[in-house]
Amino acid sequence: MAASGAFSSFRLPPLPTIREIIKLFRLQAAKQLSQNFLLDLRLTDKIVRKAGKLTDAYVYEVGPGPGGITRSILNAGVAELLVVEKDSRFIPGLQMLSDAAPGKLRIVHGDVLTFKIEKAFPESLKRRWEDDPPNVHIIGNLPFNVSTPLIIKWLENVSQRDGPFAYGRTQMTLTFQKEVAERLTASTGSRQRSRLSVMAQYLCHVQHVFTIPGRAFVPQPEVDVGVVHFTPLTQPGIEQPFKLVEKVVQNVFQFRRKYCHRGLGMLFPEAQRLDSTGRLLQLADVDPTLRPRQLSVSHFRSLCDVYRKMCDKDPQLFAYNFREELKRSKCKNQEKEVARDSHRL
Repeated sequence: MAASGAFSSFRLPPLPTIREIIKLFRLQAAKQLSQNFLLDLRLTDKIVRKAGKLTDAYVYEVGPGPGGITRSILNAGVAELLVVEKDSRFIPGLQMLSDAAPGKLRIVHGDVLTFKIEKAFPESLKRRWEDDPPNVHIIGNLPFNVSTPLIIKWLENVSQRDGPFAYGRTQMTLTFQKEVAERLTASTGSRQRSRLSVMAQYLCHVQHVFTIPGRAFVPQPEVDVGVVHFTPLTQPGIEQPFKLVEKVVQNVFQFRRKYCHRGLGMLFPEAQRLDSTGRLLQLADVDPTLRPRQLSVSHFRSLCDVYRKMCDKDPQLFAYNFREELKRSKCKNQEKEVARDSHRL
């Protein structure tokens, strides 16, 4: 490992521009992969600055593509940069960067959704959860089609303190469609308040740090892009298993225009729905006529705590899925209709 401060004055040697790299390797953004290239190095530098002080840091970049943000990260004086890229077309261009920064850039041809980051960096970087965040960062210009499943996966990792968060409260600086960025950071009562708002905010301090106009990307997406910074909280706002919280939140927001009791009712089988929903709301001290967007993390904490107790009393309850019940009910009705038709014949 290099001595502290050894890289602080590092700058990449002169290299072809990102636009020239794209021409050189005949790269085209794949529409089916939601790829959009950010060519303006002033903007990639700004993303990296918003990540915090990266001198001697270990950085995990997801979806580097032609390497715009990669260059800005290397110029920030990191100790090591690990990039994971699924699209093999980008590997030669990234290898050129690796050759220009010997020993600093590690390239993995793989999928960020399955890559195991917890063993990628030195054990010495690990910090206790209660301590300051470790000198490990995640940065990425995410393809739109993976951004939501990936952040949900990482939020689950935060709750379990594994994956990238085996090192401690690893910070993330990521791009999303502006609308998704607004949902992630929406406050209680906001029109943008959603499932993502609650799932992100009960586990992390979330900031929408700035917006990049769509015209800065090639090809130009139909939407602007928001840069969001996440710092995991030392104490989660809800201390229940991630899957339980996710189930409660999903059920509430599936009827986002209705009163919250409508979605909460779907947690329970039809035969006991009315009584159980009423009991849940009463014990959680939540007004049944609040809309989903009016529910705070504190409201969800109470609802999840009570629902957990109800699940502990009835072990079958957590596995209940109202859609499955609906499907079975439909099948039974269809069978009855077929039987009636047969009888008539």
